[in-house]
Amino acid sequence: MHVLATAGHVDHGKSTLVRALTGMEPDRWAEERRRGMTIDLGYAWTPLPSSEVVAFVDVPGHHRFLSNMLAGVGPAPAAMFVVAADEGWSRQSAEHLAALDALGVSHGLLVVTKSDLADPAEVATTSLEHIATTSLGRLPWVATSATNGRGLAEVRELIDRVVAGLPTPDVTAAVRLWVDRSFSIRGAGTVVTGTLAAGTVRVNDRLRLGDRDVTVRALQTLGVDAAEVPAVARVALNLRDVATSEVRRGDALLTPGAWRLSGSLDVRLTHEVAEQVVLHVGSAAVTVRVRPLGADVARVSLARPLALRAGDRFLIRDPAPQSVVAGGMVLDADPPPLVRRGAAAARSANLTSATGVPDPLTEIRRRGAIRVSDLRALGVSDRPVDGVRADGEWLISDEQWRTWRRLLTEVVDAHHAADPLTAGMPDEAARRALDLPDLRLLRALAADCGFEQRQGRVRRAGTIPSLGPAEPAVRLVEKQLGARPFRAPETEELASLGLHDRELAAAATAGRLLRLPGNIVLLPTAPALAVTILGGLAQPFSLSSARQALDTTRRVAVPLLEHLDRVGLTRRLDGSLRRLQSD
Repeated sequence: MHVLATAGHVDHGKSTLVRALTGMEPDRWAEERRRGMTIDLGYAWTPLPSSEVVAFVDVPGHHRFLSNMLAGVGPAPAAMFVVAADEGWSRQSAEHLAALDALGVSHGLLVVTKSDLADPAEVATTSLEHIATTSLGRLPWVATSATNGRGLAEVRELIDRVVAGLPTPDVTAAVRLWVDRSFSIRGAGTVVTGTLAAGTVRVNDRLRLGDRDVTVRALQTLGVDAAEVPAVARVALNLRDVATSEVRRGDALLTPGAWRLSGSLDVRLTHEVAEQVVLHVGSAAVTVRVRPLGADVARVSLARPLALRAGDRFLIRDPAPQSVVAGGMVLDADPPPLVRRGAAAARSANLTSATGVPDPLTEIRRRGAIRVSDLRALGVSDRPVDGVRADGEWLISDEQWRTWRRLLTEVVDAHHAADPLTAGMPDEAARRALDLPDLRLLRALAADCGFEQRQGRVRRAGTIPSLGPAEPAVRLVEKQLGARPFRAPETEELASLGLHDRELAAAATAGRLLRLPGNIVLLPTAPALAVTILGGLAQPFSLSSARQALDTTRRVAVPLLEHLDRVGLTRRLDGSLRRLQSD
């Protein structure tokens, strides 16, 4: 299927032409038919001589309904421009052309209607001259008359040639369906319609609507039920568990996780605009504030966030006189804050050569690191590029990685100098010091620095906690335990020697002492020695016999035997007996 939007002045015969081509009534509302003018968007479709199908988005021509016209033109890839032979080029013709030009529409045709009332050649010449100066360029044209049927066959053939030249849509792309109608059908619930410009929609798809996911319960295209519809197409989606009041024109149904809602944009404008205007993109119309950054670039702040990417075309309208003021292109949908003196001028310089097709290296360098999914959501390619390293879901510029390496070395060394008793810097403290966006990046970073990362801490390889002033006390305890290995000193005795939790933890990390629950301190060789001694007992053995064989107290024997159980050297049989695991 192909989609064309109509464009042209009110009462120049757009709806009549669509009706003659399709046999369908595009004016949906009784008031439109009564007044003889299109007020809201209308839709109709017909097969072409090639058997391709074209759907028309019939837009209102009256200047008071310009916003409705823009909602229809925005998502359409091509236009059928209509000018009446008896009235010629008009103000609304120029406004519709300005809108198409602002949106970058580059495919279409000119139809001169009512050719039975006046010579169409002169009107065609004037109209084509105006159109040739815009994105549409030089268009083919044909004269028609709905009264006598003149030219209708030629219009069909010309449309066939136009749609054959349209770019092939990417049916695998993420979906962004701008909603142009929302209504309720008894027994079905909420239905929304829109022009699917890219991607594929399927029944039971989960799509994002604002801050929630919704499900496609049923799907139609051109009035026919379908299991899936690829772009480009006019589609109607029946949404499950969504009230009609919860979705409106200008909302977008999105592939979850594939789009970023942007409340601020850096853009290029075709003309200077006022500070507060209305931005039109897709079927959305949003009030924005414009802050000029340079000759043709600006920072735009939106009243509500929209799903936009670099390269999206939009137009800006002055709401008071209902006229198109400027066109524009999104250069960055995630711009940096402008907080420092001179930031606006620097940003303007950075945007001078921007084309709307972002350079991955530039975008990654500006952010330092970014998730692959976030980069894609901004419309930036995630293809491998020199100067960028990948780590899991993250892409990191080489410059950022070198900065992190330098900072990690500095903070780990500083931590060890300030607190030599600990076995390294806590991982979370290191992450905060480097402002890493993800703690998982610390593993690869530490390895690249040649650091060790274990038990939630990072340190230089081979670093041994310094016992400092506690060294003499630890040596004394080691001497005492060397003489009587299982006579652990009491907590009060350790404290009197200046050995508290931090000092004992450092000694344990250094492999000088073994700490057991209950503040029991032994030599690291104690478990192996205990196994040797317990091996001389009749198996199984009791706690009492173990205590006597080890020449120790119950205070020491209980946690020591439980430690042997945990490490698999002994096995507890019941509440009172154990045996060596190797026995």
